[in-house]
Amino acid sequence: MVKMNESIREELAKMKVIHLATSSKEGIPNVVPIGAMFLQDDETLWIVDNFMKKTLKNIIENPIAAFDVWVPGEEMSYQIKGVLEYVTSGGDYEKAREWMLARKPLPAKGLVKMKFTEIYSVKPGPDAGDLLFK
Repeated sequence: MVKMNESIREELAKMKVIHLATSSKEGIPNVVPIGAMFLQDDETLWIVDNFMKKTLKNIIENPIAAFDVWVPGEEMSYQIKGVLEYVTSGGDYEKAREWMLARKPLPAKGLVKMKFTEIYSVKPGPDAGDLLFK
């Protein structure tokens, strides 16, 4: 798995919403805004499932996803790809559920764990699309 560096962690911490892209087994894309998320460690993003339908179906069929890290006015922008795991019980799920409920009374039906596999630069310019970490 890939570890985020400090610079990317700082940019992600500024984000209130990420846009998570998944696709079905047929390759039909789905992109949704995600606000119920936090960096669990340098290799893993946790996303709390409150209202997922198509996204959950895609996670089960094809557990590969991507999201972007972009903060307006900053000179950095990244695309992060990874492998998803969906859990609805156990210690990690309970921790994520408690985190969610402390913020808003939402369903917290499940926990999506995203392990990072690749990080790309998507900052406009000659380095756009370059692989930074694999």
